[in-house]
Amino acid sequence: MATKVSDRAGTRGKSRHGLEQQGLDPRGDTHLNLSPAALYEHALAQGEGCIAAGGGFAAVTAPHTGRSPDDKYTVRDEATEATVDWGKVNASISAEKFRLLKADVITHLNEQDTLFVRDARAGADETYGISVRVITPNAWQSLFAYNMFIRPQAHELTRQPDFVVLHAPEMQACPDRHGTRSATAIVLSFAQRIVLICGTRYAGEIKKSIFTVLNFILPERGVFPMHCSANVGRDGDVALFFGLSGTGKTTLSVDQDRGLIGDDEHGWSDHGVFNFEGGCYAKTIALSPEGEPEIYAATQRFGTILENVVLREDTREIDFTDSSITENTRASYPIHYIPNAVLSGVGGHPHQVVFLTADAFGVLPPIARLTPEQAMYHFLSGYTAKVAGTERGITEPKATFSTCFGAPFLPRHPSVYAEMLGEKLRKHRAQVWLVNTGWTGGPYGEGTRMRLSHTRSIVRHAVAGDLDDAEMVADPVFGVEVPVEVSDVPSELLRPRNTWNDPTAYDARAARLARMFEDNFDKYRSHVPKTVAAAGPKLG
Repeated sequence: MATKVSDRAGTRGKSRHGLEQQGLDPRGDTHLNLSPAALYEHALAQGEGCIAAGGGFAAVTAPHTGRSPDDKYTVRDEATEATVDWGKVNASISAEKFRLLKADVITHLNEQDTLFVRDARAGADETYGISVRVITPNAWQSLFAYNMFIRPQAHELTRQPDFVVLHAPEMQACPDRHGTRSATAIVLSFAQRIVLICGTRYAGEIKKSIFTVLNFILPERGVFPMHCSANVGRDGDVALFFGLSGTGKTTLSVDQDRGLIGDDEHGWSDHGVFNFEGGCYAKTIALSPEGEPEIYAATQRFGTILENVVLREDTREIDFTDSSITENTRASYPIHYIPNAVLSGVGGHPHQVVFLTADAFGVLPPIARLTPEQAMYHFLSGYTAKVAGTERGITEPKATFSTCFGAPFLPRHPSVYAEMLGEKLRKHRAQVWLVNTGWTGGPYGEGTRMRLSHTRSIVRHAVAGDLDDAEMVADPVFGVEVPVEVSDVPSELLRPRNTWNDPTAYDARAARLARMFEDNFDKYRSHVPKTVAAAGPKLG
């Protein structure tokens, strides 16, 4: 049957490259680059979700309400054999198993009544960005791709896509046939430039798979790919915020006094920094207009996707306090929904770099200054707590070390990214800060979470350069420099030992965490200079 291509109002232009380029010959209708309004109509007609009171589209992805890192694979072939850091994070799959899965995904997509095709770009820098095509049977997932990737101009749609995402959320992989661990699979082939996603409706897999692609290809071009948010001051001073989901990247980078370059994924080239995305994917649990007004306002707009939020049955108003579906409730919206967004998606070289950690042990100071060697040590360590809901099976904060604050998305050896960080910091003389957005006064379950108002004050002073010449004292265990005073922040909070009722209990917990750092770092010692290996905590 011939493919019917929709050209309804709002379409941004047709690609000259048909689906046969991806091996597809669908039996049903194929809609190309539909507008958000048209995608709403299809999503409602297909029963994919409902409209919230503010105008956003609400969809539920259960049972997968977070990423499935154990179900992610890279094809092991000549293109990747010597360049991918194979192991638990980068699990391999054979070219033959990939061929079988790809054939079955294509058959599944060809049998759908409707397919939605989205052509987009990842990477705001025209020199380093790649074109992406996402093919899915779900209208709201196509809207997600519209929100999250960069929306190209009409003339850009004539190029062959650099990478294609074949998205089959309702198809179940067969472990025996496809070589997968479960019915869920996210598989990347760098040789064929294809991503296969099946067995999960969670939208984050789409964007994170392309982030992984960029993490693989950009280092060879001299670009440092980063799991971070970025903003810029009125004087052009750029700041970066590294951290895992739930540590505050989005929240802290959205500042009414600074322009938002992007909230999650960036590259740092010889030109400066650039956003990989065209949208934001914000956590919304406990969101309020008082605490995060810009993000809250974005959730009340038409075109925003509300993923796994709970709506009040009578009014369709969002209950941001309800975590009955998941703690990992999300909102996806175009970046221009943030009033002070930098629409070009590019900025200069960073002056300040912030590492965000949610310390579940409650022993790290709320802010500390790092030397370049300490920065590389903590970057490779990537210490934080996985926050409930961001991955399947995580129900409460769990202390973890996620290399480079983004281990699930790093195909190459971590030392590649750490070396690039060190080179950029030295070349552009950027100052690095370690900021704890986690617990104080005790570990999770005993202490309290850092107040957002205090963290905001700390970060604003650091990013503005107010702390560059501040009086510092060395932390006796971790060796980092801690400010003696920060305006608008209680002094006792800056020295976490003083916030514990039992200082000896703090000492024991700090020593335990220090040992965890050093044990974790053992696998990197042979890959880094001795000065970096010696930049960790001091063991008694």
